Amino acid sequence: MSFDTSNLQGGEMDPEMKEFIQMESQRAQLQAQVHKLTDICWEQCMDKPRDKLDSRTETCMTNCVDRFIDTSLQIATRFQQLLQRGQ
Repeated sequence: MSFDTSNLQGGEMDPEMKEFIQMESQRAQLQAQVHKLTDICWEQCMDKPRDKLDSRTETCMTNCVDRFIDTSLQIATRFQQLLQRGQ
């Protein structure tokens, strides 16, 4: 998500506005990740809707979320390492 700031006078953006936009962008990215995680784990673990989760489904959801988070963190760490090497 990016915003066009070319119409601002002098080409400079207010630092508070820049920080606000950055925070909102990060919030939107996190929300998108949560939706993606929900979709993936729901499809993998839920065979049919029920009133409450049975232990097998709950375990599956927990493991799915854990794997997703671990993988996301591992990818982020790797990108950070690559960026640091490139500097």
